[in-house]
Amino acid sequence: MSAHTLNEQPVRSTWALGTPELTEYYDTEWGMPVFDESGVFERLSLEAFQSGLSWLTILRKREAFRDAFANFDIERVAAFDESDVERLLSDEGIIRNRAKITATIANAGAILELHAQGVTLSNMVWAFLPERSPRPNTDAEVPATSTESIALARTLKRQGFRFVGPTTAYALMTAIGIADVHLANSHRRGCSGLWNIDGTRTEEGNRLAASAREAVVHLLA
Repeated sequence: MSAHTLNEQPVRSTWALGTPELTEYYDTEWGMPVFDESGVFERLSLEAFQSGLSWLTILRKREAFRDAFANFDIERVAAFDESDVERLLSDEGIIRNRAKITATIANAGAILELHAQGVTLSNMVWAFLPERSPRPNTDAEVPATSTESIALARTLKRQGFRFVGPTTAYALMTAIGIADVHLANSHRRGCSGLWNIDGTRTEEGNRLAASAREAVVHLLA
């Protein structure tokens, strides 16, 4: 049973009510699982670029980011050199922050290092799927970090990633369904199929968590 059956009208977080773009993003993307490597890399990168800014700013620039970063093709981005950094710094379509740009390039390289160890970025982040998701009744109850996001950020930094603090890690986790922080009465609560309305895992959530954890356990020891 979805939360929508409990409430005839769609219920959204306040941030999703600001513009039609945010509402559409909330209703169609936010909290839906992403597993492909370039997709997870894109979301990690965009969450890092958002630091200190609004998500609407990033959302409106997303296509420009994709053009600038070769559709977040990991091997291509990892090969970017100083001329690419200068190109990106002159691109008015994106956020022209040198530290964030160079971190994105470095993170692509860190992903390739993971691959060399037999691990994907997707499995790495999904291995931190919590036992339970929060069940916020109001926006004020939505956390900015979690025990798992702190651990994920620490693990990613140990593997050479940059601009991946606990807040950025949690933003990634909630954006791609690793945690469900839709409001308890939202029509989107449980939309990923990995979480029940009460914040417990579904059978698919349990299966996914075990599979991802097994794939990366040798790096987490």
